[in-house]
Amino acid sequence: MSDGLTQVSLEQIDSPAQVRALSRRELKDVAGQLRAFILESVSQTGGHLSSNLGTIELTLALHHVFNTPHDRLIWDVGHQSYAHKILTGRRDQMAGLRQHGGISGFPRRTESEYDAFGTAHSSTSISAALGMAVASRNAGIARQHIAVIGDGAMTAGMAFEALNNAGVTPDVNMLVILNDNDMSISPPVGALNYYFARLLSGQFYARAKDISRAVLQHVPPVLELARKLEGHAKGMVSPATLFEELGFNYVGPIDGHDLDVLVPTLENLRALGGLQFLHVVTRKGQGYKLAEADPVLYHGPGKFDLSVGIQKPATAPRRTFTQVFGQWLCDQARADERLVGVTPAMREGSGLVEFERCFPNRYFDVGIAEQHALTFAAGLACEGVKPVVAIYSTFLQRGYDQLIHDIALQNLDVTLALDRAGIVGADGATHAGNYDIAYLRCIPNMVIATPSDECEARLLLSTCYQHPGPAAVRYPRGAGSGAQEGTDLQTLEIGRGVVRRQGSRLALLVFGTLLPAAAQAADALDATLVDMRFVKPLDEALLTELAQTHEAFVTIEEAAIMGGAGSSVLEYFSRVGILCSVLQLGLPDRFIDHGDQKSILSDLGLDAVGIEAAVRQRFTGIK
Repeated sequence: MSDGLTQVSLEQIDSPAQVRALSRRELKDVAGQLRAFILESVSQTGGHLSSNLGTIELTLALHHVFNTPHDRLIWDVGHQSYAHKILTGRRDQMAGLRQHGGISGFPRRTESEYDAFGTAHSSTSISAALGMAVASRNAGIARQHIAVIGDGAMTAGMAFEALNNAGVTPDVNMLVILNDNDMSISPPVGALNYYFARLLSGQFYARAKDISRAVLQHVPPVLELARKLEGHAKGMVSPATLFEELGFNYVGPIDGHDLDVLVPTLENLRALGGLQFLHVVTRKGQGYKLAEADPVLYHGPGKFDLSVGIQKPATAPRRTFTQVFGQWLCDQARADERLVGVTPAMREGSGLVEFERCFPNRYFDVGIAEQHALTFAAGLACEGVKPVVAIYSTFLQRGYDQLIHDIALQNLDVTLALDRAGIVGADGATHAGNYDIAYLRCIPNMVIATPSDECEARLLLSTCYQHPGPAAVRYPRGAGSGAQEGTDLQTLEIGRGVVRRQGSRLALLVFGTLLPAAAQAADALDATLVDMRFVKPLDEALLTELAQTHEAFVTIEEAAIMGGAGSSVLEYFSRVGILCSVLQLGLPDRFIDHGDQKSILSDLGLDAVGIEAAVRQRFTGIK
C-alpha cells in the first residue's frame, strides 16, 4: 500500500481490504492513529472509551488476517467495536455516534455488511457464530466465523451453553477469541507464553498431533496416556483444560496489543480451521493514562476535555434515580439486617458501590447471569432473607422465566429495582426499558410501582420492600424533577393513587416520571391530574370515582402502549362496564432509536406540548 517509507494515513483506509494490504509496520502506524482518532472522537460525542482503546490492535489484526465480510466477525456486546466501524467505512460518521440520525454505538446489521450480527446485550456472540457456521457448512461455503467475547461476558451461562453445543457439532469452522481485560491471569504474557501460543497454533504441532493419534489409535492405553500428557503440558502454562474438554483447541494467553504476536497466531488458527479458542490479554483504556488508571470512570463517559480528563461539575447536579436507590438501599439495610443486595454485574450502573462498601457480606454480584440472579434471590427468600435485585429493565427480560417460575409462582419476597426504565437515550433500542410494564403486569402476585419523582421513588421502594411478595419499582435513567426525597423509610398503601390537580371533564392518569409534563398540559386543559403510583394493583376505586365526574381519560406512560398501564385501565373499565373515552399515550409499537432522551420524548409527543396537542386532537370539544 506504500513504498515502505511513507506513513500510511488512517484517512486512506475505507475498507478491510486495504487493511489486509498493510505491512506489519504499517499496521502499527495505523494502530496509533486509530487510538488518537477514537480518543478525539469519543471526547466530543461521548460513548464507550475504555473498552475501545483496549481492542485496537486486535481489530486491526482480525481484519488483516480474515477476509471480512465473507468471513463473519461478531463482537460480543459490541461496545468495543468503534475501531471496527472506522475501518469498515464509517470513519466520517463517527461525529454522529449515538446521536439522533447518527450511527449506533453497537454493531447493527442494517448499518454495514461488516456487522455480521447485531449485538448490545452480552454473551450472544458464540451462539450466533455457531449458527452461522452450521449454515455455512450446510451450504458448502468455506468461511471462518469469529466471535470476540470479553472475560465479563464469559461469566454468562449462555456462553457456555454455546461452547458445549459447539463441541458436539461436526465440521464447523469457528474461532472464539476471549478478550481478557481484567488482568487476572498470572502471568498473562511473557516469552514462554508467546512461544507456546505460536507453537500450539502452528501446522507442525497440529500435524504431529494427528500423526500420533493415527499411529496410537490401535494401542488405546498408550493413546490415552499421550492425550493426558498433552493436556498436562498445556495446563502448566495456560488454563486450557476447560476449553479443551469442550472440544476446542486452546491457544494463549497472548498479548492483545502486540501485532507481532497477534497476526501470526491468527494466521495459524485460520489455516487450522475447526474449533479454535484464542485467549488474548488486553488492557482497558490502553494508550490513555487516565483511562488506564480508572477504566470504570472512562467506560462510557459523556463529552470531556482530553487534556484534563473527566472533571467534576462546578455545581452539584440533581441526584439521579440510581443515586436515590443506592442511598435508600443503604438506609434500609441499616434498618433491616435481613436485606441483601443482588446485581448481575452492574454494581456501578445500578448504584451499589456504597452498599458494597458498607455491607460487603450482604452484597452479591453474580456476574452477567440474570437468570441465576433471580433464582439465587428466590433461594435467599426461601430462607427468610429479603433480597433486593438491582437490575436494568432491559436485562430483566433475560431472566423472565425465572421471575415467573421461581419467584412469582412461589410468591416469594423479592424486590426488583428496575433501573433504566423507559427511553435510555444514546444506547438506543437494545437498552431501552420499554416493555417491563407489559411483561410484568400479566404475572400473578406481582406488584408494580411507577414513581413520579425522586421522593416518590424512595417511598415506593420502601413500600415494595415491605410487601411480603414479589414487587418491582421502575424508574428511568438520569435525574428527575429535583424533588427532595426524605430520609426515613415511610411506606404508602399499595394500590392507591393520588390526585395532584382537580379539574373538570377530563382526567390525566400518569404512571411514572412524565408527571411534570402532564402537569403543564393539565393546567392548559383544566384537567384533573392523577399520579397513579401503581400499575398493579390498579387503584380501581379511584378510577370508578373519577368515571362518575369525568367524560374522558388520558393514560400517560413512558412504556409500550401495547399491554401497558393504559391497557390495564381499559381492561378494568371493560370488565365493570364503565363506558367512557380513553386516549392512551406512551411508546409506539416500534423500536426507538438512539438519541437525546428529551428530544426523543418530544418527537414521540410525550412532552407537555405533545400531550396537550394529542388531547385537543382527540377530544375536539376541549377548548
